[in-house]
Amino acid sequence: MHIDIITVLPELLESPLSHSIMKRAQDKGLLTVQTHGLRKWAVNEYGQVDDYQYGGGAGMVMMAEPLANAIDELSKERTFDEVIYLTPDGETLTQKIANTLSLKENLLLICGHYKGIDQRIREHYVTREISIGDYVLSGGELAAAVLVDAVGRLLPGVLNDETSALTDSFQDNLLAPPVYTRPAEWRGMKVPDILLSGHTAKIEEWRHEQAVQRTKEKRPDLLEDEAL
Repeated sequence: MHIDIITVLPELLESPLSHSIMKRAQDKGLLTVQTHGLRKWAVNEYGQVDDYQYGGGAGMVMMAEPLANAIDELSKERTFDEVIYLTPDGETLTQKIANTLSLKENLLLICGHYKGIDQRIREHYVTREISIGDYVLSGGELAAAVLVDAVGRLLPGVLNDETSALTDSFQDNLLAPPVYTRPAEWRGMKVPDILLSGHTAKIEEWRHEQAVQRTKEKRPDLLEDEAL
């Protein structure tokens, strides 16, 4: 998979994408992530990529021309399956969306900043708008890092145990069951006997029951969504 990211602050993405699982994915050649500083396509020698919004009001708006030139140039190198704008008013990122995007080959992410991007870019270029939650960040860079991580870890071969991602929370509209590790007894608290039994079928049954119960208690809305 190849992911291009257009941003006014590429340095914000350096650390999240150069460590842990994302680093492993790139080292294995399973994922390529390239960040592109928008000021490369600035409208003048001062690096301008934003301007005051029409109609007045506080906050600057990212201009259409630099973004269009960036998208056009990158589109000459590859055909994008999705051009995604990270924005608070987009559809909320879910595991289902991450699963769908992990099947794509080429993604282009646009990180908003200031008061956002010129609406004409959204209408002409953007194919999908995604939010990571009902709150506002200073820019779309951290949201882009979240999206890349959520999608990248699903690529076959990225995780050491390929079944691990399949048992994550939300994969089947259930939260993950409780997990334990050594020692079997810690400060008087014991690991459930079933997990020490070695009986795989019963252990999986227990885990499913625990996942359902945890979901009912913490996120009953997920079960309602499944019923729909």
